[in-house]
Amino acid sequence: MRSVGVEEELLLVDAETGEPRAVSAAVLDTAARETAGEENVFESELQREQVEFATLPQTRMEELAAEIRRNRAEAARHAGDAGAVVAALATSPLPVSPSIAVGRRYHWMAERFGLTLQEQLSCGCHVHVSVDSDEEGVAVLDRIRPWLAVLLALSANSPFWQGQDSCYSSYRSRVWGRWPSAGPTGIFGSAARYHQQVRDMVGTGVLRDEGMVYFDARLSHRYPTVEIRVADVCLDPDATVLHAILVRGLVETAVRQWRAGEPPARHGESVLRLAAWQAARYGLQARLLHPATMHPAPAGPVVRALFDHVRDALDDHGDTQPAQDVLVRLLRGGNGAAVQRAILERSGSMRNVVTECARLTHGSCA
Repeated sequence: MRSVGVEEELLLVDAETGEPRAVSAAVLDTAARETAGEENVFESELQREQVEFATLPQTRMEELAAEIRRNRAEAARHAGDAGAVVAALATSPLPVSPSIAVGRRYHWMAERFGLTLQEQLSCGCHVHVSVDSDEEGVAVLDRIRPWLAVLLALSANSPFWQGQDSCYSSYRSRVWGRWPSAGPTGIFGSAARYHQQVRDMVGTGVLRDEGMVYFDARLSHRYPTVEIRVADVCLDPDATVLHAILVRGLVETAVRQWRAGEPPARHGESVLRLAAWQAARYGLQARLLHPATMHPAPAGPVVRALFDHVRDALDDHGDTQPAQDVLVRLLRGGNGAAVQRAILERSGSMRNVVTECARLTHGSCA
């Protein structure tokens, strides 16, 4: 069974006002002191108003779910020591002037990319799934491309930007798309072509290194995994687990297609960008582009098509019923963007959106 690891970025906010707070250094110092001699799962991110954690690789989704909840709780505890709380929000609903984290890498990026980096306070969710080789990994990347926009629609959790409704469900993905290396990819066809494209991109000098190749899905340059990077951080930890289940299902299904000699769909990058835009704009509230045809279709049937596409892999992993339970709840209650807008409509306050979402970060029953 393929192992899965999750990286989540969380927003650090004031418990009373909901405004982002630049306290990541204090949070990381506390975490480091408590884990002296042990593995520290927390890391700095681009801005000091956010913190990231990474789970260990897991094969059982129950264990992954427990670790995600535990790490969110630990992040909240460390943030509390710094006078803040954590919120699984992909953008800040309240206005913010982000503070770039200390470090040579971030300094280089700030000089090179200017306002693109300065405004880049956004929180995503990255899922790593183990693969047996780079060749297998590239076969996966080539075959999951049409489905990534559906994952974005399910995870969309960033409707607000600088105190306003952006009119998008995932405005994070639009902000992230400002990076010159971000977005969907064409069909690579082989590991050699993939690595040559990465070398060519780094060789331009526009990017600092391979870590700045921000494809929606890529081979990890650190682990023997494919890394799917398309999602917003999910408000509900159960939605994060659903996302991981679907991603592993997509990877396993793609490998089976590759081994059976099934070619990848030939959709071009321009059409995939339009599918991602549609998903970011409307989330689950309107039509998506169906991965098979790239024609508009209601979101519900498109999500069902994704579930059916990976159903055999989910059955083999014992993930079908857990995924179905969360998916039904998600389609009924809405993704994070819908929840945030509902809180604003009910309370009339962006501050209440943040403080309520900080509570929901630990689960709907927290």
